[in-house]
Amino acid sequence: MNAPSDALVRVHTDNGIATVTLNHPERRNSLSMAMLEALSEALSGVAGDHQARVVVLASAGHIFCAGHDLREMREQFDSQDYQLRLFQQCSKVMQQIVNLPKPVIARVAGVATAAGCQLVASCDLAVAAQGTRFATPGVNIGLFCSTPMVALSRNVSRKHAMEMLLTGEMIDAEHAVNIGLINRVVAPETLDETVYALANTIAGKSAHTLKIGKEAFYRQLEMPLADAYDYTAQVMAENMKANDAREGISAFLDKREPSWKHR
Repeated sequence: MNAPSDALVRVHTDNGIATVTLNHPERRNSLSMAMLEALSEALSGVAGDHQARVVVLASAGHIFCAGHDLREMREQFDSQDYQLRLFQQCSKVMQQIVNLPKPVIARVAGVATAAGCQLVASCDLAVAAQGTRFATPGVNIGLFCSTPMVALSRNVSRKHAMEMLLTGEMIDAEHAVNIGLINRVVAPETLDETVYALANTIAGKSAHTLKIGKEAFYRQLEMPLADAYDYTAQVMAENMKANDAREGISAFLDKREPSWKHR
């Protein structure tokens, strides 16, 4: 599936990798209602695309995502219904990323602030170029980053999350790696090479196995320890029934490359 080049969100699938690109650089790829709806539609399409085994979330221009569109929000100051619908739509998109049955890698360059930082934190993996900066600066404009806090606090330690939320200050990519917000920081000229090498590595695995593992990862996180072990034991026992598990184990023992059927 491929979206038009002038769409708010472009989608291009090649070699098992779907690149979903925020495509409104004139507005800093801000998450307006229209952008959120377009992103939601793109994610739904990718979820059902059997050719796509890994998703790269990227952006056009020099800013990854500056968060919500404040001009649009100001125009709707008196509509609490609109404000609620906006934040609910944003929350829906973040949950779509987490619930997508395929790994999602954020390709980050420039700036990712507020809901843009939330977008990065919601992805399964994230690679950023040197010079990229992150922040949850809502506190600076009287609007605490409460929904970005959900994704942020589930990816970095409480004290690091609170420092970002309470100060609103920018952090650089190197610090973002240290606190667990992103996986890697690389030179800008090697960003694409690194992201797509990582995506290709993952795309070479069984799509069925990746789906099982991603779902189990997020479900067990919220469970008490004993419940998590009970749940994941059941997941592994069920996983063993899959064609790809049997093929993978046999290939390993026979010292050959597996031939995945993705089931």
